[in-house]
Formats: sequence, C-alpha cells, structure tokens
Amino acid sequence: MNPSQLTLEQFEVTQNGATEKPFRNAYWDQNEPGIYVDVVSGEPLFSSLDKYDSGTGWPSFSKPLEKENLVEKKDLKLGFAERVEVRSRQGNSHLGHVFTDGPASTGLRYCMNSAALRFIPLEKLEEEGYAKYFALFQS
Repeated sequence: MNPSQLTLEQFEVTQNGATEKPFRNAYWDQNEPGIYVDVVSGEPLFSSLDKYDSGTGWPSFSKPLEKENLVEKKDLKLGFAERVEVRSRQGNSHLGHVFTDGPASTGLRYCMNSAALRFIPLEKLEEEGYAKYFALFQS
C-alpha cells in the first residue's frame, strides 16, 4: 500500500513513529487464527499462534513469524529509558518496540501498534498470497 493511502493514524504510526492508544486499537484483544503483516508493504511479521495478552492494551507477540522481516534499532526518544524500536525491513514502517519482559518461551514481548498491522485470517491466507503459512495452523 502506498503511504498516501493510509489512514491518518496508520500514517502517523508507520511513517512518524507515533504510538496508538492502548485498549483502543483493532488487535489488542483479537484471538482469531491468522497472521499479521505490515500494513504498508505486506511483509509477514507475526502469527496469532505467538500472540498473547500482555495486559498492556497493545497486540503483543512472543516472537516474529519472519525474523528477517524485522529491523531493530536503539530508541532513546523517551530520554529516560532506552528501548528497542521494531521496524519492517522492506516497508521501513515503525511497528512498535520489543522488550525483555515477555513469556518464558522467549523472554521477549514484541509490543506492536495495530495501526501498523493488517490481519490476514486463516481462511484467507491462500487468497491473499500467504498460503505457505497455512501449515503452521495444522497440528
């Protein structure tokens, strides 16, 4: 998607590094099976299989679906704390941040902005061009 086609909130988050409001975003409490892709580039980023309720009000994941599609950068914008920003590799979209207070399986919490993501439901993976991820949900 061209950045000019984004909503104002999607643009502010992905292009200007803004953060959406907690508990008032599309995916914080979504539990449907599927994958999450970059709203700009369509890069596969996260799976619902790795999504968990972190209590923060933002969609949180224990690990990425495709680690190579993420770029991590030091973020000192808060001034009092160092964070690690997460961006998409191809789209260069600001997605959110990764923290080391996640579940025991990885110890990581990828805290993402819903506005930076597009959800592809399991039943639409093939239709949307993400058929290779369908096997993840067959267990």
